[in-house]
Amino acid sequence: MLPFLKKKSEAAAAPLVPPWHPNFRNYEKLPDIKVVRTAFFVNGAALTLAASLLIYFGSQEWTLHGLNAQVAEAQQKIDHDKSGSDQAVALYKKFQAEEAKIAEVDTFVKSRLLVSDLIVHLGKTLPPNIAIDNFDLRDTGLSLRLTVRGAPEAAAGYATAYIDQLRADKELARFDDFTATNSSRNATTGRLAVEMLLHLRPASAKKP
Repeated sequence: MLPFLKKKSEAAAAPLVPPWHPNFRNYEKLPDIKVVRTAFFVNGAALTLAASLLIYFGSQEWTLHGLNAQVAEAQQKIDHDKSGSDQAVALYKKFQAEEAKIAEVDTFVKSRLLVSDLIVHLGKTLPPNIAIDNFDLRDTGLSLRLTVRGAPEAAAGYATAYIDQLRADKELARFDDFTATNSSRNATTGRLAVEMLLHLRPASAKKP
């Protein structure tokens, strides 16, 4: 009995060392046994990117096509309406030319004094000791020939006062210069003959 028990204990005390063997496996050549392979994700990402780019460029091309169609339609309308537009422009230019002529005539008419109104106004404002012998309205101004009654010294004063009166007259604002060009004593009547010139202001000028 003792020798049998001794052999069993020795066998239990022996160390459990796994048998050694070399590893000859080439991991690069081994098949990929993963459920989802890496190439699937790479190919999927590439396909997704390609599809996105295709959709983007396709939408841009469609938008460009629509814009080209709108431009072509607008150009057709422009070509269709061009003749009418050219006629309207020509008529407008003709209207501008006629308007300029009318404005020129209107300016000329407004710049001209009405002789009748001027004579009536001068007659109403004429001092009692002065008479108008000659009235000559020209393009440059108004020429008056007057006869002044009174003594020599008084007649000269009357003529000077009348010039001042004309200068202050608001109805004569179109004249900017009032001068006595000549004065002489009439030997027959003894009265003073005076010539006055009222220079006409240009139509564009305004009295300050």
